[in-house]
Amino acid sequence: MVRILDKAAVQPLSRFNPARSFTIRRSPAKSSLATIRIRIPANAQPNRVDLVASIGVRGVTGIGQIRFRVFRGKTEIFNTVQGIESTGSEQNYIVSFQAEDRNVRAGTFSYTVTAENMTANTSVAVVGPISFSGVAVKTRN
Repeated sequence: MVRILDKAAVQPLSRFNPARSFTIRRSPAKSSLATIRIRIPANAQPNRVDLVASIGVRGVTGIGQIRFRVFRGKTEIFNTVQGIESTGSEQNYIVSFQAEDRNVRAGTFSYTVTAENMTANTSVAVVGPISFSGVAVKTRN
């Protein structure tokens, strides 16, 4: 049996909108996309925080390799890479992924999803939507 401890969600961009786009920064710099706060009460072990992110992106030039990361505070807990093509092929993508953080100590934590372009001479923009959510649950002993 699981028991919900806390949940949070944010949607900084609710739809595809090239007019509000911004370029994903070149690695090692990161573009911060969304942040949520999750509270873990005392005596809530074992637990897990299930996180889900969806980010709408558009290839502008070349084939960018975008690394998406999830941080709890300053600690990276998850990352994945997605190739994004530009003109002459697909240009618009929705990248979705799930991450899990297990046995988080008691306290309130910020979870942040970021993106960085790892490929020189390419450009990828965030065009929306962006959504990021998390739910903390107490799991069985």
